[in-house]
Amino acid sequence: MTVPVALTIAGSDSGGGAGIQADLKTFEAHGIFGTSVLTVITAQNTRGVRAVQVLPPELVTAQLEAVLEDFPVAAVKTGALGSAAVVRAVADVLRGRDLPLVVDPVLLAKSGDPLLAPEAVRVLLEELLPLATLVTPNLPEARVLFGSPDSSAWPLLLKGGHAEGETVTDELRTPETHLRLCAPRQHTRHTHGTGCTLSAAITAHLARGLALVDAVREAHAYVQAALRAAPRLGAGHGPLGHALGRLAWDSAAR
Repeated sequence: MTVPVALTIAGSDSGGGAGIQADLKTFEAHGIFGTSVLTVITAQNTRGVRAVQVLPPELVTAQLEAVLEDFPVAAVKTGALGSAAVVRAVADVLRGRDLPLVVDPVLLAKSGDPLLAPEAVRVLLEELLPLATLVTPNLPEARVLFGSPDSSAWPLLLKGGHAEGETVTDELRTPETHLRLCAPRQHTRHTHGTGCTLSAAITAHLARGLALVDAVREAHAYVQAALRAAPRLGAGHGPLGHALGRLAWDSAAR
């Protein structure tokens, strides 16, 4: 049996909790062979980001073409893209390919500082989001992109972690579906890479052939388990427990 293959196009987190590293751990936890294209290199740990280097768009294109010409990629996700030129390069390669695409629009740091310039946000809206099967913004990112989530023309999984209250609600909004996924708020500082992990888990399930609603429902449950299984590393926002979360999720499902 051929192992399903997924591709992540994202930045590198030297602390291992988010970005490419979180995506590949999540793919592996779901039995998916992960391939990757680096867009941004960061020097960071659980306390914050110390340095960032956006890779040249030509190198991003070369990585993409190398992977896609040799691997049977079944689903793709994007994370931090870094610049307008990189966003455009990714869109140019993916355009015309019949692949499920999950776009995690990494626009803002936890501090609220912008990670994409206004020009890059415009290119994201005009060139990449029209290719997306699903866009997964949190509430601040949705306001930057659309003004209001109700203004979105694309299928959305609106992540509710930034809202107030003891219940966290994510909303899947497509032309056919309005699904609310609720979970008790987990009071923990070990939440680094939650959005990356969620979008990677959705991508993994799409690579396995699940329908979008089922992929989102399964990924949401997995992230809750991964939060509970966090290894409690670092002095700041620590990483999730990707492998242990899968074991706990499997046990709960049985």
